[in-house]
Amino acid sequence: MKDQTREDPKIVAAAERRMHAWVMTEAAAAQSVGERRIDQPHRPRLGQYITISREAGAGGSEIAELVGRKLGWEVLDKNLLDRVADRFRLPRPMLELVDETTANWAYDILGAWMDRKIIPHEKYVVHLSQVVLAAARRGNVVFVGRGAQFMLPRDQGMAVRLIAPEKYRLERLVSQTGMSEAAARQFITEADRGRRDFVERFFHRDIAGPHLYDLVINVEHLGSAGAAECIAAAYRRKQG
Repeated sequence: MKDQTREDPKIVAAAERRMHAWVMTEAAAAQSVGERRIDQPHRPRLGQYITISREAGAGGSEIAELVGRKLGWEVLDKNLLDRVADRFRLPRPMLELVDETTANWAYDILGAWMDRKIIPHEKYVVHLSQVVLAAARRGNVVFVGRGAQFMLPRDQGMAVRLIAPEKYRLERLVSQTGMSEAAARQFITEADRGRRDFVERFFHRDIAGPHLYDLVINVEHLGSAGAAECIAAAYRRKQG
């Protein structure tokens, strides 16, 4: 039944129209309190920032923390969800359900109707973009994932992509988390798919496209510390 419903073009079209209208309403509300959507012609004055996209298990969070220490910058990873929850008074556990996951319009539409606590992906992305932009205005921040690079001007920061062979990522997860190899493999598959689908649906980009980034690093060859040093050095060089 679920698959049949998802494939019905009339239902899909109606759901997409409803979501589009909702996003436009949310954006208008943000503007009414003096905030601007980042895709408007107005270009906000931003501080310094680096965005890090990563394959699951490549050590993105660890490397971002190392970069933050080297530059003396704030790092926004999972704690971005705390800011969204605090600013918009949303239940933090519900944000976890839509954070870089495969967007499911049936969940977004029907779930929100049945339970007011459920947060649709579109609403999450609108709120997330406002928090990301506010942090970028203050500057000196490293963003980890969540499509942050697509919410901010391409030429005002530095975009990094961290990759590694699956074998390296599996060994790292098994060693650091105690997962079985099978569980680690499943985690990598699901996390990578969720992040890819999230970026494709909301930003219409291929997250793995190398031309989207200023720097692509194979972590296997440098390790976490080496990758962090490379990012910090590249940013300093870019800034002249």
